[in-house]
Amino acid sequence: MGTGKELPGRYRQPSAFIFVGFSWLMELQALLFAMVLSMYAVSLTGNILITAIIKANQSLHMPMYFFLTNLSLLEICYTTSIVLKMLVSLVSENRRISLWGCAMQMYFFTLFGITECCLLAAMAYDLYVAICNPLHYTLVIRKGACAQLAIASWMVGMLVGLSQTSYVFSLTYCGPNRINHFFCDIPPLLKLACGDTSMNVLAVYLVALLFITSPFMLILTSYLFIIASVLRMPSAEGKHKAFSTCSSHLIVVLLFYGSGIITYLRPKSSYSMESDKLLALFDTVVTSMLKPIVYSLRNKEVKEALRRVLHGMTCPL
Repeated sequence: MGTGKELPGRYRQPSAFIFVGFSWLMELQALLFAMVLSMYAVSLTGNILITAIIKANQSLHMPMYFFLTNLSLLEICYTTSIVLKMLVSLVSENRRISLWGCAMQMYFFTLFGITECCLLAAMAYDLYVAICNPLHYTLVIRKGACAQLAIASWMVGMLVGLSQTSYVFSLTYCGPNRINHFFCDIPPLLKLACGDTSMNVLAVYLVALLFITSPFMLILTSYLFIIASVLRMPSAEGKHKAFSTCSSHLIVVLLFYGSGIITYLRPKSSYSMESDKLLALFDTVVTSMLKPIVYSLRNKEVKEALRRVLHGMTCPL
């Protein structure tokens, strides 16, 4: 994936692209559509429910749940930016996307993905302060500080999304307009570009290294301090409560960062578009479905709030 095709003598910039998608699974298109739609519905419902529960319960108006609300809203946008077009492609012959539509999809996918990386790192910092420096928690993690961390995460996502998208679409595309993917991801688009794309490939890996791997290492470092602090706690109840508080966030981190690192930073020798598409499907649909389930089942406060809501709906009197 180092260089694109040679620039021909005469070429015409395509006005649209066509997704190849899961064409090698033609006989399973209906089943794939049903599975993706079901998981998308679960993800959408779960994230909306978590956001509504946190907003409706005053006891959950704390920094951790402020970040969780941002993460749930982000997850809705992240999944929707890809899944809706994929569902249309699975049930119809219309796998076409305009040049402008492709650029917008890439921008929003990059924006939401990078923002989630930063938000997960901010949540790890919140947990680190809460467990390792509980006496200073209210001084360090103030309401204004939470808002600043969230805004900074969104701003980083916007800037990276804008720069990456502008860079990719400043290239000339003069060959086949078929994208060997189910959405406008950067690596398959670079394969369609004319001329030398080595600098673009380098930019992709640098962004992945800086905004995926580096925050992941910061999170792991935070958890090393957290684990060391928890192991020094005298009571078993305190240890259990601390690990229970961290477990849901850690599971989501491993799901999100693990799939991202495997997709974008694995060796070229193991790279294939079929495996890349399956990994991307897992990242955008399966993990998005699992995240609200993990946060609701592994978080005592959210479970209690959800139980009260369900009880109020079934027993209004």
